Amino acid sequence: MAMDPKADKLIRRTAMVASITAAYFLLTADYGPQENALGPIKRGIESVESSVKNFIFGRGKETEGNHQTSSQPKKPEQDDKAKAK
Repeated sequence: MAMDPKADKLIRRTAMVASITAAYFLLTADYGPQENALGPIKRGIESVESSVKNFIFGRGKETEGNHQTSSQPKKPEQDDKAKAK
């Protein structure tokens, strides 16, 4: 019995998305404090996640303090003037 092509396409895509989602949750699950075989894969996935988030939303305020955003170094006189006020 032949299936409607649109329904077949929908079922295939739904199954693919469900498989990818299940694999993602299994790979990123917390298996306890010990390092296991999935550790490098999990770190890779988390690295990609943070890269995509930084690309889409920009760097967060907490990461700006760790990275120098200005191309010019801060002059010491500016710090002294700010402290005097």
